[in-house]
Amino acid sequence: MKLKLSALKEKQAWLDKNIALPASDLEQVAAKTMENPGWVHFGAGNIFRIFPARAHQVLLDQGLADTGIVAVETFDFEIVERVFDAYDNLTLSVIMKADGSLEKTVVGSIVKAMTSQVDNGDFDKLASFFTNPSLQMASFTITEKGYAIKDHVGNYFGAVKADMEGGPKAPLHAMSVLTSLLNQRYQAGKLPLAVVSMDNCSHNGDKIKAAVTEIAKVWAEKEFVEQDFLDYLEDPTKVSFPLSMIDKITPRPSEKVQEVLEEIGLEDMGVIITEKNSYTAPFVNAEVSEYLVIEDLFPNGRPPLEKAGILFGDRETVNKVETMKVTTCLNPLHTALAVTGCLLGYTLIADEMNDEELKKLVMKIGYDEGLPVVINPGIIDPKVFIDEVVGERFVNPYIPDTPQRIATDTSQKVAIRFGETIKSYVKDPELDPASLVGIPLALAAWLRYLVGVDDNGNEMPLSSDPMLEVLAPILQKVKLGDDSADLTEILKNQEIFGVDLYEVGLGNKVEKMFLQMISKEGAVRETLKAYLT
Repeated sequence: MKLKLSALKEKQAWLDKNIALPASDLEQVAAKTMENPGWVHFGAGNIFRIFPARAHQVLLDQGLADTGIVAVETFDFEIVERVFDAYDNLTLSVIMKADGSLEKTVVGSIVKAMTSQVDNGDFDKLASFFTNPSLQMASFTITEKGYAIKDHVGNYFGAVKADMEGGPKAPLHAMSVLTSLLNQRYQAGKLPLAVVSMDNCSHNGDKIKAAVTEIAKVWAEKEFVEQDFLDYLEDPTKVSFPLSMIDKITPRPSEKVQEVLEEIGLEDMGVIITEKNSYTAPFVNAEVSEYLVIEDLFPNGRPPLEKAGILFGDRETVNKVETMKVTTCLNPLHTALAVTGCLLGYTLIADEMNDEELKKLVMKIGYDEGLPVVINPGIIDPKVFIDEVVGERFVNPYIPDTPQRIATDTSQKVAIRFGETIKSYVKDPELDPASLVGIPLALAAWLRYLVGVDDNGNEMPLSSDPMLEVLAPILQKVKLGDDSADLTEILKNQEIFGVDLYEVGLGNKVEKMFLQMISKEGAVRETLKAYLT
């Protein structure tokens, strides 16, 4: 039995294996989508396939939608052939419950996958979708890095620089691709569209708008595009860039899940690792919990995704939800577990939650330090949310999420995940940032992690991070047993931390904690115990 459209016709065979199937006619949906596309999505990775795409499948099954989603890959073109084409664009959704059971569903709402390449004709086909008045939404899950068009010193990345010079005809970078396609939609009659980032990053809609606007301005200066195109991008009744908050732990494909699927008779379920090191599979495994809140700003209409559990609200509400999750109730806890877990030799987040010190650390950061400054967004209660995070989500042993994965790109996260709470303490006359304990411990642990040596004194590989070239050489000069280290320039860096840690009274505390953690083998554990007792 293979995950193919033809195999789905043997409906009973799938149902006998407790695999739910789409109730809609997928071939008919695909045909309608090609004629009148409503939704194009860029970067159809694991979280999109198992969450927004699965939600849209619910609409299709209920007759609330009759077109599907076109998926576009702008970075790892190998995914289109090996993950989508090979399986007729189908995905097997596997929800991993805390009791070990798996909820399996075939998702067929993604009806076409393509690249953004010019030389194979995909870009021209993509342009035809963008010039169709039916298109309502272009969404993105390309990770926060995908919106960056400059490096950490302010220089354009090579692909972006080439795009700036070459214009919109053959764009390379994802943001240039989007800008070019929006220009074609503008030329087709200033057609309205919502551009929706669904990535897990702060103010995601603003980030994507800033990148597009900057590229468009350069192109306008070079007369590649009309000046009026800039007005089109600035008019939310024409092009909107809604904010969103997404939350669903979606780790790499689990080999244990693969084994279960193969045992029940599914073929070709192997984990795929591309040459660009993308980890994917015909199935996607994830936790039960999921949240997606989107600013309801869609100038050309939208699918009724609220019927499938997705939340909509105004900009203020989305901002509050995003701030709650990213700066206090989940992401800071995740990052703290990631860097300390790597140092202490853990390879599974759930195992870390059985560690007394690490559990105390996340409880300290979340409940004691985060909740006093969180703003209740109304549609989600912060206390209930963090209870679920600590009591149900992080402790699920069947979610194969690793601290090593979460430690990726930490330098891009600390300013939001920790810096915003520090700023809130600075602003509140009744709170003192110098009183914080869990947050400076997490920051010290991150710097200790960058030394590249674990708590047992063994060399430790570091997860990828755009600031590694700058930070690692400084911190890797520090050796186990050193009683001094000059961290001043790092801890003063407001781009990294969101604040000058010395100015808010935390620089010396983080330095002291770091030196305690580096003092000898086992010192990370001892330091956590000392501060969290």
